[in-house]
Amino acid sequence: MRKLFSKGEYIVYGTTGVCRVRDITAMTAGDASREKLYYVLEPVGVAGSRIMTPVEGNKSILRPIMSREEAYRLIDGILEVELLRIADDKQREAMYKEALKTCDCREWVGIIKTLHMRKKDRLARGKRLTEVDERYLKKAKDNLYRELSIPLEIPAEDVERFITERIGEQSGKREAVPAG
Repeated sequence: MRKLFSKGEYIVYGTTGVCRVRDITAMTAGDASREKLYYVLEPVGVAGSRIMTPVEGNKSILRPIMSREEAYRLIDGILEVELLRIADDKQREAMYKEALKTCDCREWVGIIKTLHMRKKDRLARGKRLTEVDERYLKKAKDNLYRELSIPLEIPAEDVERFITERIGEQSGKREAVPAG
């Protein structure tokens, strides 16, 4: 049996991203006479939006958001996260979609890093990032930054700067250590 989340708790729900559990309610499912429990979720950053999803038998991933310690570990390990390996452009969108569906923050970081490198490469050749790339970069950033903002207790729009500064501090510490 899946862990039952509590009212007010923040969770990650499928590709929707971070949601707050607003309620847990019983409803009669279809023509069945038995009642079934549903979460009433409110996606973070989407005012007035509500999602109802079953507590049991849910096909989407439901997981708790990361703790503060997990958030710091993720950020401190960003430089080690590998880029996505995309064999050809025809597979590009499918790879992004699959990585998003995992609800794994390291996969979201992989999308972001891959697309930053791709953007840099394309700009050097006088090209822009494609619309598909822009859409998945935005979605990965939104999901990651909204989740990190909660345990770090900072606004989602400040998370990218926080990450950049922390990675810079970590890189400075590594460079300050004399070699061998």
